[in-house]
Amino acid sequence: MADSDNGYKILSDNRQARHQYEVLETFEAGIELKGTEVKSIRAGKANLRDGFAQVRDSEIWLHNVHISPHSTTIQQYNHDPRRTRKLLLHKGEIRKLIGKVEQKGLTLVPLKIYVVRGWIKVTLALAKGKKLHDKRDSLKRKQEKREVERALKSRY
Repeated sequence: MADSDNGYKILSDNRQARHQYEVLETFEAGIELKGTEVKSIRAGKANLRDGFAQVRDSEIWLHNVHISPHSTTIQQYNHDPRRTRKLLLHKGEIRKLIGKVEQKGLTLVPLKIYVVRGWIKVTLALAKGKKLHDKRDSLKRKQEKREVERALKSRY
C-alpha cells in the first residue's frame, strides 16, 4: 500500500479507529523500536487495533500495539509483542498534547504506521470517543454518499 502523492508506504492501518473515534487533530511521531521490531513492521506484522498512547513523565508512550516477533530471528533476540514503546515528538507538540489530553474525553489513538525516507513513523490522532448514535449517523452518511456516487457513475 503506497501513497505515491506523499512518498510514503503504509505498513499498518487502524481503520476501526475512525469508526470508534472522532479525530480532532493528527500528529506525526517517530517510534523507538528494537531491530527485530523494525523487521517485523516492514514485513507488515503490526496490529494497531487495540493501541492507544498515554502521557507519562512528560513523554508519550504507545501501549497495546502488537508487533509480531520476527520469524527468522533467534528467540533470545526477539521482543515482547505488546511491549510499551516510546513515541518521539518535539517538546512543543508534547506540551500541546498534554494540555489537550487532560481535557475530558480526549484520547490519543494510533491511526497508521508507515515508512518515510527509511524512517518508521506513526500517525497519532487526538480523538474523542463517538457515541452509538454518532456511529450510526456516520455510517448512514457514508452509505448515502456511496449511493449518490453509484447513481452518478451509472448515469454517465
